[in-house]
Amino acid sequence: MKTHLIGIIMNGVTGRMGTNQHLIRSILAIRQQGGVRLANGDVIMPDPILIGRNRDKLEALAKTHNVARVSTDLGAALADPFNQIYFDSQTTDRRAADVRRAIAAKKAIYCEKPTAVDTATALALYHEATAAGLKNGVVQDKLWLPGLLKLKLLIDSGFFGRILSVRGEFGYWVFEGDLQPAQRPSWNYRKEDGGGMIIDMLCHWRYVIDNLFGPVKAVSCLGATHIPERRDEKGKPYACTADDAAYATFETETGIILHFNSSWCTRVRRDDLLTLQVDGTKGSAVAGLRECWTQRAETTPRPVWNPDIDQPIKFFEGWQRVPDYAVMDNAFKIQWEMFLKHVVAGEPFRWSLLEGAKGVQLAEKGIESWTKRAWTNIPPLV
Repeated sequence: MKTHLIGIIMNGVTGRMGTNQHLIRSILAIRQQGGVRLANGDVIMPDPILIGRNRDKLEALAKTHNVARVSTDLGAALADPFNQIYFDSQTTDRRAADVRRAIAAKKAIYCEKPTAVDTATALALYHEATAAGLKNGVVQDKLWLPGLLKLKLLIDSGFFGRILSVRGEFGYWVFEGDLQPAQRPSWNYRKEDGGGMIIDMLCHWRYVIDNLFGPVKAVSCLGATHIPERRDEKGKPYACTADDAAYATFETETGIILHFNSSWCTRVRRDDLLTLQVDGTKGSAVAGLRECWTQRAETTPRPVWNPDIDQPIKFFEGWQRVPDYAVMDNAFKIQWEMFLKHVVAGEPFRWSLLEGAKGVQLAEKGIESWTKRAWTNIPPLV
């Protein structure tokens, strides 16, 4: 048995997502479990180096989680042959330039989405990485959420019959920073810093729709900036220049209609922060982050419209919970393990930077639709 010690440059992990999902719950969790085991018995052991602009933040994070290596010198980290993978979870506006530096240094590329601020740049990153012969990938975490894995199982089993439509509800109330501190960083609400609901979430909806329901062929989207002013991390008021909500309808090549409401200005009265209701000829399902509930055609109640009496049907009681059919790990960690196997052993990994470019394309087309107030077609990316 051989241990493959793999240096990973982790750029931008002092932010909430980078710290929690990528460092703590993925890379450090993989180290704690003893690495990733290959089919031949070999083990992959990741060794992260934390890269960023603020050394104090980096060293505090490293000390808290017993990480040995930190640096503010990305160039030196890229020059070190021990570091085989470059990972980027910086703000979107900084990503492309540093990914290109990593491509020039011949590192395998793995990064958060959006992979760039526009489709042309995102697609160029894919072509540049593949032309250099580098393995590359983009984070598509929601595909491995327990609720969506259960939903995929239902789809593959033919439970729905012919799928007709999907309704997605995503978001929660993000406090403005006066009565309570905001739960998200202020750059999310400044367009000039790469913020915005459409560029953020339509990248997610692209891979969810493509992988579960079929390729997206058209979008109609309306964005909004519902909260015009918020307070930043220091309590200072700032103008919100990015959209904080998006109301989008999609059509797939297979004729499925999907509508997704995405908002940081909504109070939750549903099963979870994300719910997807899928309606088909033979049954329906509602999936959240971890749970999934079904209702078959033969057990569907027969409502009769009568607003003059209290509703006699308890609609929530007519659904059956899909049981946990396996132990389901953290979604980010699952994909990290797959990418590590891809880099070390050449195992398949189809979520390349091309998939990241498709996400940016849908967001860009969503903004175009909003601007034109019209449906916009999604041409194939080549």
